[in-house]
Amino acid sequence: MFGWLSGRGARRSQVEQTLASMDDAQWQQAVRAHNFLHGLSAQELDSLRQRTAWLLASKQFTGTQGLQVSEPIKLSIAVQAALPILNMDPAVYEGWTEIVLYPGQFMIPQQDVDEAGVVHEYLMPASGEAWDGGPVILSWEQSGPYGEAGMNVVIHEFAHKLDLLGGTADGMPPLHDYADLSARRWRQVLEQSFDAFEHALDAVEQAIPPDVDPESETAMPWYDTLPLDPYAATDHAEFFAVSSEAFFIDPAPLAHMLPQWYELLRRYYRQDPLARWQPRR
Repeated sequence: MFGWLSGRGARRSQVEQTLASMDDAQWQQAVRAHNFLHGLSAQELDSLRQRTAWLLASKQFTGTQGLQVSEPIKLSIAVQAALPILNMDPAVYEGWTEIVLYPGQFMIPQQDVDEAGVVHEYLMPASGEAWDGGPVILSWEQSGPYGEAGMNVVIHEFAHKLDLLGGTADGMPPLHDYADLSARRWRQVLEQSFDAFEHALDAVEQAIPPDVDPESETAMPWYDTLPLDPYAATDHAEFFAVSSEAFFIDPAPLAHMLPQWYELLRRYYRQDPLARWQPRR
């Protein structure tokens, strides 16, 4: 049953015990609460449940600012994080042990250098963060089943963890276990797709009327024509993470605009969400 279970991390007995003790009603509720899970087959749901149990057994959940991390909260986070590795070895999530949950957004330090070379330090609100070798940090308000529509903070941050397996967050997860994927091909399609998205974003921004603030909610109808959140244009690492969100929760626009990139993600995750679930727009 657990042929994929590595000798590292959570012991087989711990995972089996967690799986056996998982409340069926809470499990069904967690699956129903996330509509992007509705197209999974019975076999896929069984695999998802096993990997969810692996996460619950191997990761420590820590609440901050008074947040009490209940079993349903743990289950909600774990089931979302388990989806990307549905057909992968959970060992890709090893090397770190903690998931930290804030009630809402939290502040992270940022540093920018302006054109004059002056360094500006400030705090920026965030919904999630993945540390290299450290924890995944999440806002429960944004990570729960009723978080921001069209986005998935949990999948986003766990995609960063997959990316970081290569040593650097650069949109290039390790591909040594894939006979049908080469690093050269991945880099080529990644760069071409990133450039295409940047051009599409530029066209959208130019189409926004001058009397509309591009940073306001009023501008959203223009940005909604894109397959990805504009944040994907930050760099290759964010492009991979935002693309992973879209791949699992709203795959059709991504597959339509960037078919080669969608195909690489399909082969990497060994899943085809477009074939099993038609997104609600």
